[in-house]
Amino acid sequence: MTASPHGPAPGLALAEPVERVGRGWTTTLSLANWAIWVGWFGPLQILLASQAEDFAPGTGLSKEAVLAWVTGAGALVSLLANPVFGALSDRTTSRWGRRTPWIVAGTAGGALSLLLLGAAGGPWTMALGWCLAQLTLNAAWAAVTAAVPDRVPRRQRGSVGGWLGAAQILGVVGGTGLATVAGGVTAGYAACAAFTVLGVLPYVLRHRDIRLPRADRPTWSWRAFLGSFWLSPRRYPDFGWAWLTRFLVNLSNSLGVMYLLYFLRDRLHHSDPEQGVLILTSLNASMLLATVVVAGIWSDRVGRRKPFVTCSGVVMAIAAGVIAAWPTWTGTVVASLLLGLGFGVFASVDFALMTDVLPKALDRGKDLGVVNAANSVPQVAAPVLAAPIVTYLGGYRVLYAVAAVVGLAGAVLVNRIRGVE
Repeated sequence: MTASPHGPAPGLALAEPVERVGRGWTTTLSLANWAIWVGWFGPLQILLASQAEDFAPGTGLSKEAVLAWVTGAGALVSLLANPVFGALSDRTTSRWGRRTPWIVAGTAGGALSLLLLGAAGGPWTMALGWCLAQLTLNAAWAAVTAAVPDRVPRRQRGSVGGWLGAAQILGVVGGTGLATVAGGVTAGYAACAAFTVLGVLPYVLRHRDIRLPRADRPTWSWRAFLGSFWLSPRRYPDFGWAWLTRFLVNLSNSLGVMYLLYFLRDRLHHSDPEQGVLILTSLNASMLLATVVVAGIWSDRVGRRKPFVTCSGVVMAIAAGVIAAWPTWTGTVVASLLLGLGFGVFASVDFALMTDVLPKALDRGKDLGVVNAANSVPQVAAPVLAAPIVTYLGGYRVLYAVAAVVGLAGAVLVNRIRGVE
């Protein structure tokens, strides 16, 4: 849907989009998505792990446990924040549209939270800063993702989802790179904060959002608002199966990625584990970028989603199995390449699949927030599962074997979705 010089008409807010979006819109939205993911993954890949190692002595906890508690708390905030801010953006009748005010506020708050993290002096301030970063960046991300079903027709969502998926992995690489080369934890957080703000600005400044007329906003009710977050799997079975598929695949990925720095340092005794994480992330990204856009465009052209998601889940499960069976640097490199191949397909096509099963136009932001919870819940569940496995139940080989089984389950269950090819 191409914006007029005065912005899209308010009456289009709840309409099913039919006009294809242009390259400029897709590019700037992808850049905003990239920037938000830099704000997340600079901390997740490098900075939080480094702080946990610094703060663990004297707490009575291992560095793995400190990292698990901090990331778990942040993921719990993310789990709640994304659907809530998505629902609030659904109801926003601002002259700047439903989504833009939340993108701006969330980005500014996220940058300030990252600066607070850089000044953390212990595990408690570290946890507070990360929870605030999750709260604010999720406000921005909920609005960014909701813009897709607002503006993109169904037969273009695979390709747009591909570009958003590419932006996400570039966010992982960019965040990891900034955190690695910035010259320390404080400088790493400052670099990620600056990139997050600068990356969001082009979309906000160049594209007008769709306004929601006040007459179309439902009457406020706390009971109805809170009750809307439950989407019955019996009433919406396709949405339920799609959510479960995304949850399992993301849980598999989280189990494998969470302790990657420690795996290289403690299991493989890599001479420079931080550099090793950057190398593996870059290899992963190269494969993902080679497949993510192509897979999205291909699924648009053939009009099918489920076979792509199934194959991607199988490949990702094989990647985790490779590390479990072959826990060496070479095996980890092979696994990273396979993971990028599988996740590239998954990132674009599964996003398009989720937008195809959204129940109501009025609740797109909220429902996508519930979808995004399938990314956040694994961040809560992964440390709960991973910490005891690594410490007491067999170590890293068992951890990656469990990740392979979980990912394979997600690949199989996508076929329970009936309403989408």
